[in-house]
Amino acid sequence: MNQQITTSPSTGWERPEPSGQFLEKHSADDIAIWQKLTESVAAIAISNGFSKSEVQRRIGMQNSTFSQWFSGTYIGRLETYNRMAEQWISAFIEASGTISTIRQSPLFIQTRLSREIFDTLVWAQTTADMVMVTVGAGMGKTMACRTYAATRPHVYHATVSPHTKTVHGMLVELASELDVREHNPAKLTRAIGAKLGRIGGGSLLIVDEAQNLVDDAINQLRHFMDIYHCGIALVGNDEVYTRFGRTNGGPSYAQLKRRIGKRLNRAKPYAEDLQAYIAAWGVTDPECIKFLTGVGLKGGALGQIDKTTKLAFMVAEGMGQPLALDHLKEAWRNRDVEDIA
Repeated sequence: MNQQITTSPSTGWERPEPSGQFLEKHSADDIAIWQKLTESVAAIAISNGFSKSEVQRRIGMQNSTFSQWFSGTYIGRLETYNRMAEQWISAFIEASGTISTIRQSPLFIQTRLSREIFDTLVWAQTTADMVMVTVGAGMGKTMACRTYAATRPHVYHATVSPHTKTVHGMLVELASELDVREHNPAKLTRAIGAKLGRIGGGSLLIVDEAQNLVDDAINQLRHFMDIYHCGIALVGNDEVYTRFGRTNGGPSYAQLKRRIGKRLNRAKPYAEDLQAYIAAWGVTDPECIKFLTGVGLKGGALGQIDKTTKLAFMVAEGMGQPLALDHLKEAWRNRDVEDIA
């Protein structure tokens, strides 16, 4: 009964050796079921890196009850907890099977827009300038920025939100991205600037979702550029662009506007980018391509194509059929986004 599961003993999921009281209390059938269930629970936990506390939480047992059940010391009604474990194992296996049938989105692909974004970021990094990239939702701006940051040295990509829109909130977010460890708020700006102002220059700070920032926070970014000679890229939606396009912004806006060396503004996706993304999904049927192109022209662009195609493939492959127009139409109906702008 003390044979080990084929794994390292250090995992903590060794096959349990039930107590004599446990063996006396329960029927042979219940014990046989328990043995199979504990083996399955341990195998799932080991293959997925689950701790015992994580498994007991997922099954829904109390911590002490799970410990007794798994170790073979529980002397209450064993059938009840065997059933709980069995239901969890079945649900987990079913969910894993479903997950395995869901196609993954295409990795980053070069599109006309992504090349334009790269060119704009290159300008900011090499000239220590401030640039503005305003692109419609779902057109791949964040993926392009992440890819640029991942493939270039001294590039940092931070994303702000409505909760980090103030100067201090933004600085805390930047400190996390730049791995700056400074807990004194009075010294935080200087510490971030020192990281950006590396000897030899060539650093770039990409601030994504910049439309969330208050004006003072954007002015703080201008300060980093002026003092530490780093590139700054403000990336977001059209609100960023229109904010600095106003003529009645006042002196502070004029100070910022004159420092923006390059702007990239694109509200709608290029048709060739839609075609490239559809092709990356492996869709070749002309009717399917036509339908997905129409989907991509709606608000959300590539994101709409991604979600619709992923759902359609799951349905089609679950039925053992190749992807067809009917699957795409059904996926679009099920997503219930027909009135999207």
